[in-house]
Amino acid sequence: MSRTNFKELLDAGVHFGHLKRKWDPAMAPYIFMEKNDIHIIDLNKTVVKIEEAANALKQIAKSGKKILFVATKKQAKEIIETSLEGTNMPYVTERWLGGMLTNFPTIRKAIKKMNTIDKMGERGTLDHLSKRERLQISRQRAKLEKTLGSISDLTRLPAAMFIVDINKEHIAVKEAHRLDIPVFAMVDTNSNPNLVDFPIPANDDAAASISLIVNILTQAIKEGLAERKLEREKDAENKKAAKAKAEKKEIEKKEAEATEEKKPTKVDIEEATEEAPAKKAPAKKAPAKKAATKKEEAPAKKSAAKKAPAKKAAPKKAAKKDDTSKEDK
Repeated sequence: MSRTNFKELLDAGVHFGHLKRKWDPAMAPYIFMEKNDIHIIDLNKTVVKIEEAANALKQIAKSGKKILFVATKKQAKEIIETSLEGTNMPYVTERWLGGMLTNFPTIRKAIKKMNTIDKMGERGTLDHLSKRERLQISRQRAKLEKTLGSISDLTRLPAAMFIVDINKEHIAVKEAHRLDIPVFAMVDTNSNPNLVDFPIPANDDAAASISLIVNILTQAIKEGLAERKLEREKDAENKKAAKAKAEKKEIEKKEAEATEEKKPTKVDIEEATEEAPAKKAPAKKAPAKKAATKKEEAPAKKSAAKKAPAKKAAPKKAAKKDDTSKEDK
């Protein structure tokens, strides 16, 4: 499904070009007709180009890279500022400083200076300065904020640029070409579309036209950022799941090792089997000892029994002696 349609573009006045005498011949493929000495842009081609640009910007935003918006026209300033809310994309709505891209380290130094002034204000070091010095620093801070405040978060060169009116922002276009930064731009009938990587043939003077196209492109950027967020969340969940799985495997491995340690090994079983008969052998010999003692006791008892009658015979002899003594008398 396309992001816009013919009627929507027609209502916004995207089809109005410049006067015939101001046209650029390179724009001939995108011109539908001429009416009242004014060129009319072919909106069917505009719809296709908007779709291409939106898809490309969505992919750039999804990859986490920055897109710099440049629009220093009066009618485009507010539109750019309001449309880019929530996207965290840098933009330039005041004068384009020469070397903003080609001399980026110097621009970064100016941004750092602005940040140091802010820190001084937070710490209260500005209170120790004289009134004149404070005024000079505050004016310097206001000047830096006006020109560089919107790109203070841009820590490296942008991955792409979107420009409204490439004739007015020709310095930005040249710098982007020198650094091989792809350029997306609204191109009117008085501009050369060959200077841009993703030209969008449209009226770049009407506020309604600028607003419509910028809103479509910012919406595509927001979609890309939302998809990136979802992917990050999914990756985080997958990492957590993988971590939990790894931990579970480690626990299972430790448990398996513990059970293996408890289980008797072949050597332990062999040792146990060797020890068992050794313990049983003395137990079998024990009854033999008992039998031996019984045998020893039995003859002893018999001998005692045999000796017992000898004791009984002794009184008989004594009786015989008494009888003999009586006979002698």
